[in-house]
Amino acid sequence: MIRNNIQYQIPPEFDGCTADRFLRAQGFSRHLLIQTKYQENGLLLDGISIRSNQKLHAGQILRAAIPHIEPNENLVPVDLPFSIVYEDSDLIVLNKPAGMPVHPSHGHYDDTLSNALAYYYRQRGESFTARSVGRLDRDTSGLVLFSLHELSACILAEQMRNREIHREYRAICTGTLPEAGCIRAPIARAHDSTIERIVDDVRGEPAVTHFERLAVCNGFSLAAVRLETGRTHQIRVHMKHIGHPLPGDFLYHPDYSRIARQALHSYKLSFLHPITKQPMVFTAPIPEDMQALLSDDAHTG
Repeated sequence: MIRNNIQYQIPPEFDGCTADRFLRAQGFSRHLLIQTKYQENGLLLDGISIRSNQKLHAGQILRAAIPHIEPNENLVPVDLPFSIVYEDSDLIVLNKPAGMPVHPSHGHYDDTLSNALAYYYRQRGESFTARSVGRLDRDTSGLVLFSLHELSACILAEQMRNREIHREYRAICTGTLPEAGCIRAPIARAHDSTIERIVDDVRGEPAVTHFERLAVCNGFSLAAVRLETGRTHQIRVHMKHIGHPLPGDFLYHPDYSRIARQALHSYKLSFLHPITKQPMVFTAPIPEDMQALLSDDAHTG
């Protein structure tokens, strides 16, 4: 069940501080705190309604309501298959198949992961507003993180800004990659396209990609890839830039002889849980269409 309030026992180090100061330290943004305190019984201290400037004492129990946000009326619930890797009352981690967008957009109003989640929670009698934490391109498979309420969204967004959510990809590239490397090449929008990106030393924004070669087979390299920056199409553009584009990439290497989409997979996701603060680590196996590019005699690089 999606969380609608959160309860804290005040620790000794916050004895004498105000409720708003304490909640800000727990990850409430100023906007979220305003929404919370203006709800009926939004803040309860030992069961009694309080103002946000109320002083707290160690051992007291503070309960804060999490504001209910009405779901997007334009998000159509649709019964679509999807794979749940992990779920609790604060977040859900999914293994997205290739070909499924994360959010609705032009031409994709009812075939996205967000549509599927809206249906899933409606069947359980719960409202859902799509809040993905980071996105994947439509044809990139793998792990996607969604927050399930406003507090979780607030904390995870701050983790994203601080680069505290770590993602590792698996990419299959043409040719034999170096054993390891770091690509530092600024990325900009191509002049004649709304979606294509290029390396551009003049107009580009800084972009840094780290890779390690894991295997080589049949003219392809399997690589583990990590990003320091999050530019649109960064892995795809950088691998093309160094002469090792991803097969099946309709923008940067449209060779569909072995795979029908870019050979890129979000393999590993790690972060601190927004509420419990426990380390969370998830992996999703490389899908079959990418495995098929590498036969059993692939050798480690």
